[in-house]
This record gives sequence, C-alpha cells and structure tokens, in this order.
Amino acid sequence: MRSHFQLNSHLTTLANIHKIHHTLHRLNLTEDVAQESHQSGKCVSCCSRAMPPRKKRRPSAGDDLSAKKSRQDSIFRKHDTSQIREETFSSKRCLEWFYEYAGCDDVVGPEGMEKFCEDIGVEPENVVMLVLAWKLDAQSMGYFTRQEWLRGMSSLQCDSTERLRNSLDYLRSVLNDSTSFKLIYRYAFDFAREKDQRSLDLNTAKCMLGLLLGKTWPLFPVFNQFLEQSKYKVINKDQWCNVLEFSRTINLDLSNYDEDGAWPVLLDEFVEWYKERQMS
Repeated sequence: MRSHFQLNSHLTTLANIHKIHHTLHRLNLTEDVAQESHQSGKCVSCCSRAMPPRKKRRPSAGDDLSAKKSRQDSIFRKHDTSQIREETFSSKRCLEWFYEYAGCDDVVGPEGMEKFCEDIGVEPENVVMLVLAWKLDAQSMGYFTRQEWLRGMSSLQCDSTERLRNSLDYLRSVLNDSTSFKLIYRYAFDFAREKDQRSLDLNTAKCMLGLLLGKTWPLFPVFNQFLEQSKYKVINKDQWCNVLEFSRTINLDLSNYDEDGAWPVLLDEFVEWYKERQMS
C-alpha cells in the first residue's frame, strides 16, 4: 500500500514538472517572437525615418509662369506665322497690278502713269514719285517697264496699291538721309534728260532743282532767277552735281565762297551776279 502511494506521488510530481516545463517553453517562444517583432519594428521604423514617403511635388509659381509663357510663345508663333503668310510678297499679284496700268504693253506709259498716280494719291510732280522711280531704277521719265516694276516693287515688298500707299511715308523719309539724297539727286539728272543728249535742258533742270532743293535751299529762288536771265540753255552733269555741293557748303551770304576754288564757271557767275544785285 505504501509503495503504491509512493508511485502515485512520484507520477504526480513528474506530471507537475512536465506542466512547468511546457509552460516555460511557451513563455520562451513568446519572448522570442516579441523580440523579433520588436527588432523588425525597429528596422521598419528606422527605414521609415531614413526614407520618408515621396510626396507629390506642387508646381511652384515659377513653373506656372514658365508654362504660361510657353503657351503664350506658342500662340505668338502661330500668330507671327499667319502674319508672315499674309504679308508675303506675291510676284503674280504684282504682275497683275502692273498690267492694270500697262494694258497689253510691257511698259506703263504716260496715260497709265497718270492713273497710277491718281490711285496712290500722289501728284506726278511730287518728289515722292522721283524717289519711287529711283527705287525702281527707272531709266526714262514717265515710263515704268515690266522688269523695272517687278524688281523695284519686290524690293519694296509692294504688290498692291494699298501696300504702296502704306510705303509712301517711308519713301519720303529716304530724302532725309544725306547719302540717299545725294544718290537720288545724281540719279535725277540721267532720269530726266533726253537719252540722246549728254546735258539737261534748262527748263527741265530748273523743274528738277525746284523739286529737290526748292524747300531745303533758301537761295534756290535767287539761283532760279539767275538761270532764267542767264545765257545758259543746258546744264551738264558736272554743273548739276556742283550745285548740290554749293547748296550744302556755302553760306547764305556767300562769305566762304572761294572764287579760286574748283567751282564751275556757272557758279562763279552766279556769285558775281548775286553780289552785284545785293549792292544795287
């Protein structure tokens, strides 16, 4: 009986030890998992701090302005392209315009020229017509050939009456440039003279001088009177060119005129005539 009791007691003790061992084992597993979870959490947390989540970048004010400017530039480019397309010179349109005045000929003559001046609103005697002829490099007064018309109007980018009207102020302004004026002045001599003559007849010369110098040279009226009472019937190119130089360099009282200079006799006689007139 006693031995049986001892056996039961021993078995109970073993069972209790087994329970305790099982409990401890469970506790160790839980602690390991907790430690691993804690360590893993630490890693994630560290990574989270080291690599913050990417946020969507808000467009700055500069980006907005850049985008706006880009859109505007695109609009302007389209606008400029359409303008250039509209303003492109057309040789075909220019030629059709030419034949409005030339008719069946290849030259605009006096009748066509009169209608042309009327359409652009300029008198034939206006100096701007001389500047236009110079631009066209026209060879004969009162005539524009087809080649002269196309070449000159192309340089002016004019292929219609409206466009030429809009260019008249520019043509007038050319006279304000001293170099261009000198070129036009020299051109006028050959433009106005008869092609079989080396000189310009006096009446034509007076008209052309009045056109070119009448408003800018105060002594022109007096010089014109001198020509009318003089023995001269024609003006040669040397005399013509020297009149311009005289008008630009000699004082109105002629005080700086050098009689021993290289002036033509025509101007020597004018100075002498003028001084005598002043004294009388």
